[in-house]
Amino acid sequence: MPLLWLIWRWSQNQLGFNKIETVARYTGDWTLRFLLLTLTITPLKRIRGWGPLQLYRRMLGLFAFFYGTLHFLHYIAVDRQWDLMGLVEDFTFRRFFIAGLVAWALMIPLAATSTNAAIRRLGGKRWQALHRLVYVSAILGVIHYYWQAKAIVVEPVYYAAILAVLLLYRVTYSILKSRSASRHNGRTNPQRHRED
Repeated sequence: MPLLWLIWRWSQNQLGFNKIETVARYTGDWTLRFLLLTLTITPLKRIRGWGPLQLYRRMLGLFAFFYGTLHFLHYIAVDRQWDLMGLVEDFTFRRFFIAGLVAWALMIPLAATSTNAAIRRLGGKRWQALHRLVYVSAILGVIHYYWQAKAIVVEPVYYAAILAVLLLYRVTYSILKSRSASRHNGRTNPQRHRED
C-alpha cells in the first residue's frame, strides 16, 4: 500500500519540487518503520492474547528489506544514475552513505534466511543469533537518517527514541529472566545451598 500510494502521487505530480529527494525520504522512512514494527512484535506477543502477532514478524521484516532495497536502487539508479565513480566516492568517504549501505547489506542474510527451510538448515539457535543483526541494521538505519539531514530534523530523533525503548525492553527482559532462572535453580537445588 505505501508503494501504491507513492506511485499514485508520482503519477499525479504530488511529490513536490524535488521528486528524487521525496522518494528517497519516503522509502527510507518506510524501511525504518517496518524495521521498528518487526522489533515491536516481541514485546507485544507477550501480552495475553497477542501471541499470534508472532506470525507476522518475518513478513514485516521482508517488507523492511523490500523498502530498503527500493531506497538503495532509487539512489543508485535514479539519483546517481549508475555513476560508478560517484557511487565509489559516496560509499568510501561519506559516512551516512556507508552507514546506510551497511544497514541494508545486513538485511540481505536476514531476508535470505526468512523461510522455514532456512531455520531447519541453520538450526534454531544459529538462526536466532543471525537474526539479531536486525538490531544493528536498525541502529545503523537511524544513524544513516540522522547523518544525512542537512539541518536539525526531529524525525530521526523520534525513530531513535522508539528504537531505544525497544532495545531497553529487551535488555531489561533478558536481565529479569536471567535472575528469575537463577532463583528458580537455587530453589530446586538444595544441595547447592548447602555447598554455598
